[in-house]
Amino acid sequence: MLIGYARVSTDGQVLDSQLDKLKSAGCDKIFTDVASGAKSDRPGLLEAIKYAREGDTIVVVKLDRFGRSMSDLIARTKELATRNIEFKSLSESIDTSTSAGKLLFHIMGALAEFERDLIRERTNAG
Repeated sequence: MLIGYARVSTDGQVLDSQLDKLKSAGCDKIFTDVASGAKSDRPGLLEAIKYAREGDTIVVVKLDRFGRSMSDLIARTKELATRNIEFKSLSESIDTSTSAGKLLFHIMGALAEFERDLIRERTNAG
């Protein structure tokens, strides 16, 4: 099953474009939030993750709709992977059910880890 997740940051924004894209991608169920990406409290996202079962795929229009930061994104997709749930981002053409999608996602993860290490080094140095 394809499970969609859409988010806008403010009440003044509309979800219509994201919802149309998720429906066109074949999502059977769609969860939404109106919340800043910086907030960790996103009930719609938590509900989508809880709803997903082994073999399902969570679909977003863009990566920034799913995670607050690269490390948050990686942590969430790792959580999904432990439950055999795939992740797909339409705009970036990332699909963890494919070898190329997994590679791209792991490259992004390595870059995020590198960035964290640089920040740690700068903090210790200064």
